[in-house]
Amino acid sequence: MANPRLQLILAAATVTLCGSAHSQATHGSVVSGDGGNNDSTQQTLRHRVISQVLELGIVVHSVIIGISLGASKDPSNIKPLMIALSFHQMFEGIGLGGCITQANFKLRSLVMMVAFFCLTTPLGVLIGYGISSRYSENSPTALIVEGLLNSVGAGILIYMSLVDLLAEDFKNEKVQNNGKLQLGVILCMLIGAGLMSMLAIWA
Repeated sequence: MANPRLQLILAAATVTLCGSAHSQATHGSVVSGDGGNNDSTQQTLRHRVISQVLELGIVVHSVIIGISLGASKDPSNIKPLMIALSFHQMFEGIGLGGCITQANFKLRSLVMMVAFFCLTTPLGVLIGYGISSRYSENSPTALIVEGLLNSVGAGILIYMSLVDLLAEDFKNEKVQNNGKLQLGVILCMLIGAGLMSMLAIWA
């Protein structure tokens, strides 16, 4: 597979955007007006769609990362890559967890979504390990498949983070009416993206 360092760099900013946006959104969502119940129902449905699409992007991305780790033939790369991936998956989980919390899923759906998130990276590792002996990371087929999956996952994550997550937080009334809060949100977002990108140093 391609160098996992590149994958981490490309995904780091969008993953952090998801986490930082929803840590703010959890405290900033406001439902007002006379049609409160209807608005609340629509908001819940919206958050459910966001959670499901976001999980789809994360699942695709996590499988690719797992395959990269499992197919790695250099033992010296495994330990630093494991450390980087552990933090990477933790922040992805924070972002997805914020979405799922707002969506008010039933227990069965909640368990299924958590299970999918927890199992996709180990599944990717098993796949990568199974094909490592007969797999050429530079073959045209491997590059095409990896490129397609990476582009799908990255596209979903970028769209969700910018359109459905960050945009909603910056449009929030509390943020719009408070310059200090706006500055704080921007700084936290940039710091988070920078810290996530630094994980690539050890990948």
